[in-house]
Amino acid sequence: MNEMIVEQRKYEEIEKIEIDLLLEAIYRYYEYDFRNYADSFIQRRIANRVHKEKMTSISALQEKVLRDPAAMKKLFSDFSINVTEMFRDPSFFKSFRTNIIPILREYTKIRIWHVGCSTGEEVYSMAILLQEEGLYEKAMIYATDINARILERAKKGTFSLAHMQQYTKNYIEAGGTRAFSEYYKVVGEQVVFDPLLQKNIVFAEHNLVTDSSFHEFDIIICRNVLIYFNKTLQDEVHKLLYESLSLSGFLGLGKREGIRFTTYGKCYEEFDTTEKIYRKIR
Repeated sequence: MNEMIVEQRKYEEIEKIEIDLLLEAIYRYYEYDFRNYADSFIQRRIANRVHKEKMTSISALQEKVLRDPAAMKKLFSDFSINVTEMFRDPSFFKSFRTNIIPILREYTKIRIWHVGCSTGEEVYSMAILLQEEGLYEKAMIYATDINARILERAKKGTFSLAHMQQYTKNYIEAGGTRAFSEYYKVVGEQVVFDPLLQKNIVFAEHNLVTDSSFHEFDIIICRNVLIYFNKTLQDEVHKLLYESLSLSGFLGLGKREGIRFTTYGKCYEEFDTTEKIYRKIR
């Protein structure tokens, strides 16, 4: 076998051991469990942190993380997924408005769980949609994320003015019925969304890996979260989502996610195949 290939495999084996030891150390010392996150995602994030810290090995990063909580805080932020925008994937919200809203009109109360809400853009999007459809007063939205710092940003409802052109485009494509600018005011280079949108939103810290269910929901939105987990953790999270969703409740997943090959695949019907919206049937 080519000597370079042998050396490369040795390097990759050592790196895998270092990553496993780092994640185990984080779990044992800080009680954050990233051991079943997708290998490719973890490798990229750790490599990025090693580079930023100007270190020569993952082992060196492990020593710093264990002895310096500030270093752990940075790595934790690296592991947190904060990619989001208002009315992200407008066709999903359009389908929700067209197909699910008529069903929700018959409900006396609507309980929604936004999993991995990040900085809150999609949560505020849902609040706007429900308000336009006259359902916000009987809805309660629970928005959760593992990252407490990110949640504090979400609670403020303040976003960059530079994003508003794209967010307005998304809103229109999602079937918005008003001028999007009616929902916020401009303050310098930021926009502040109407505080009334927060009235029925509860932001809370929740770890999908270690925390249990805290309610029974009519709707669970868990989009673009599962793609960062390995198969073992995906199955565990699907169990949590299933147990947290009421019978006939709706589950919304991301474009690259699904339930067909999970333990609970037969417990749902495909309500909108294209937009990955499922309904619990058993």
